[in-house]
Amino acid sequence: GDQGWDPKGAGAGNASYYYSFTRMETDGTVTVPDGSFDVTGQSWKDHEWSTSALGPDEIGWDWFALQLDDGREIMYYQLRREDGTISPYTGGSLVAIDGSKRHLSPDEVELRVLDRWTSDVSGAEYPVRWELSLPGEDLSLTVAAVMPNQELNVSVRYWEGAVDISGKSGDDPLTGVGYVELTGYDRVLNDD
Repeated sequence: GDQGWDPKGAGAGNASYYYSFTRMETDGTVTVPDGSFDVTGQSWKDHEWSTSALGPDEIGWDWFALQLDDGREIMYYQLRREDGTISPYTGGSLVAIDGSKRHLSPDEVELRVLDRWTSDVSGAEYPVRWELSLPGEDLSLTVAAVMPNQELNVSVRYWEGAVDISGKSGDDPLTGVGYVELTGYDRVLNDD
């Protein structure tokens, strides 16, 4: 968006403020029943606040936070409409190796579901593997859930979890890690 202001629909106030720190140096300790071990790596921190989550004709979103091993990051979300189309308020950012950011419009990103998983608990069917391409950047990625069952059963049921990335930048192989959040896939079940 414009300095963090990100419209989510045509109505007044239907927007959010959003920011990300995409590669924070991180260290700590993980404790499990058998003991503890030290960890280091890079974390992604984001924060969003808004007056409303979705426009009246939108049912959910697919949100991607991807760290590529060549030093770039992609944040991309698509707002899904009730009729199956994608909202024009869909968008994202490509962060270059030098940290500069470029807005991504929905016509610059191709996103296609390759595989789905159905929850035994809710019956909701979630995408768990995608092809995400930025043709203008000569970038083609496969984004796959580390494990299919990352459904969260909280006040709003949704899928949120870790993904692995493989693909190509031009002719060069590319890998990475990331995080995906999916909402609205249980809506049909809840409306019955």
